[in-house]
Amino acid sequence: MKKPENKSSAKQSEQRYKVVIKERALKQLSKIPKKFAEKIDALIRSLAENPRPSGCKKLQGYANAYRVRYSDYRIVYTIEDNKLIVDVIQIGDRKDVYDSF
Repeated sequence: MKKPENKSSAKQSEQRYKVVIKERALKQLSKIPKKFAEKIDALIRSLAENPRPSGCKKLQGYANAYRVRYSDYRIVYTIEDNKLIVDVIQIGDRKDVYDSF
C-alpha cells in the first residue's frame, strides 16, 4: 500500500534559496588553489538546493551561522529562512577561518 505524500515536505523541497557570496569570501576563494576552489564553488552553489547538507555544523554562539567543510577548507555562511537567502561570509583554511569571523 502506498503512503500518502506529505505535501508540506514536497513544498519545502521546491523552495530554492538565493546564494549570496560576500566580496570578502570571493577574494578568499580566489586565493585557494584551483583544484580545491572549483569543488568549493560547486559546494556553495549546492547550498541553494539544500542549505543544511549532511555534515554541516551550526556554529555555537551565533543565531543562524553554519559551516560546511571540503578537505581542509571551511565555508562559513548564514541562513535567512524567512527570505530564502544563504549568505556566504568566509571561506578559508580550517586553521584560521574562524579567527576573523
